[in-house]
Amino acid sequence: MRDRAPDSALDAALSRVGDRWSLLVTEALLDGPRRFNELSTLVAGIAPNILIDRLRRLERDGVIAAETYSTRPVRLSYQLTDDGRELAGVLRLLAAWGGRGSTNEGEALRHAVCGSALEARWYCPTCARTVDDDEASALRYV
Repeated sequence: MRDRAPDSALDAALSRVGDRWSLLVTEALLDGPRRFNELSTLVAGIAPNILIDRLRRLERDGVIAAETYSTRPVRLSYQLTDDGRELAGVLRLLAAWGGRGSTNEGEALRHAVCGSALEARWYCPTCARTVDDDEASALRYV
């Protein structure tokens, strides 16, 4: 991870959750709180020391919260904070993008009511309209 100040909003996001294991741990917590052994099973291939490191980093960065469920020995349950739950949409978009670029052509997210493939769009709540691609290229962080 990085020890310097982030240069951009994307750099700041990547410094918090920009590695494979952090994203997979976050995804594993989307359905609710999990204990260490559950996370170890859900995140295939992660070594215990790496899982411990990522849990500590994610907690330090406010993405997850640890709660003690046993004091002798100390055992923790992990869950996403509000900040961490905001990543759900980002993870779904990233997974959809990854699926399209793979050789197995991952399945698109579908609307449960009608079955149509979903699309992500930028929306301005002040103007109450979707921002089109021409405008999106001029977007700036403020």
